Amino acid sequence: MSKQSYKKTILITGGLGFIGTNLAISLAESTGYDICLYDNLSPQIHGVIPIIDPRLLQFENIKIIRADVNNLSALTDCLTIADVIVHLAAETGTAQSMYQIAHYNNVNSQATAQMLDFLANNPHSVKKIVLASSRSIYGEGAYRCETHGTVYPTARTADQLYKQQWDPVCPVCQSSIQPIATPESARPSPASIYAATKYAQEDLIRIAGDCLNISTTILRFQNVYGAGQSLNNPYTGILSIFSTRIRRGMSLPIFEDGAESRDFIHVNDIVHAIRLAIEHTSIRSETFNVGSGQPTSVLEIANTLVDAFKGNIRPHVTGQYRLGDIRHCYADLSLIKTTLGFEPKVTLQQGIEDFAIWVLSQPLPEDGLDKANEQLKMRKMMS
Repeated sequence: MSKQSYKKTILITGGLGFIGTNLAISLAESTGYDICLYDNLSPQIHGVIPIIDPRLLQFENIKIIRADVNNLSALTDCLTIADVIVHLAAETGTAQSMYQIAHYNNVNSQATAQMLDFLANNPHSVKKIVLASSRSIYGEGAYRCETHGTVYPTARTADQLYKQQWDPVCPVCQSSIQPIATPESARPSPASIYAATKYAQEDLIRIAGDCLNISTTILRFQNVYGAGQSLNNPYTGILSIFSTRIRRGMSLPIFEDGAESRDFIHVNDIVHAIRLAIEHTSIRSETFNVGSGQPTSVLEIANTLVDAFKGNIRPHVTGQYRLGDIRHCYADLSLIKTTLGFEPKVTLQQGIEDFAIWVLSQPLPEDGLDKANEQLKMRKMMS
């Protein structure tokens, strides 16, 4: 790729995942960028025989490199010519992180540190880093107590979960509280190893960026879904996990009481937010939530999927739980709306319908949920 042909060179780590793929296509279609997609094509995400989205191959301004993000020698050429780094590469399974602690730290935290170390000690043209972070860094997020106002409860303990005390209580008076939209100013309180490594990434990039005169934008994604997401990973992406079980005529086991909620955001909206972050020139260092701003219960999303796939078996609530899971968290979008002009456009209903159409066009994967849950039960991380 010639840097003279396009305005900027964008390095996307984890670039062959479904966010990276959709982002690359969006950027390539604008013809304003050279794009380097860097990905190890992990079998857990991409399958034993990985398939690269054929849409990527039609663009002359997209270059693909298959290598691990910890392989600094392979990453060096991309880092040297990049103007912007979009750092998507990460291990993402909350439950899996609780027993693959060193691995998650190595891939998420240490690889990020190595990348920044290279930038600190070698000539480069990087002017901006956009990090894909996670709503998980908030833990339980923000709640409202009638007496004490906005509060931030701590992670639920194993004893509380065992007693089926699903809802957090006010950390001051122990009374009932109601979830509210969580702002970026909320106190971080990671409840899993995955969340801890994402928070470590944030600090590394923010501090190093300030020191190295590199603009940094941290995007805290809510639950991202859409066409192209991995249907092979049994540890993350409840829509893909549930869709496989529905297609196979299997039941959908719902943890806790089914009322736990998540903020689901379509990949097209995520791509829009990343592009806004790339193209916004006045931001020096900022952190934004990216979500729909609306909570949806897990039981509701499961029933919506059953309807979309015309399934015959309704989800059932198991009362089981996993250590490290949160109860509620949804995004306050005030800051990203006022600063970047971001507004989510894809409704959940439309997004689920489009997701179902895409899933039904894909080969039927094996279901790995039961095996993944057995790993957690064996380690006493799930009831």
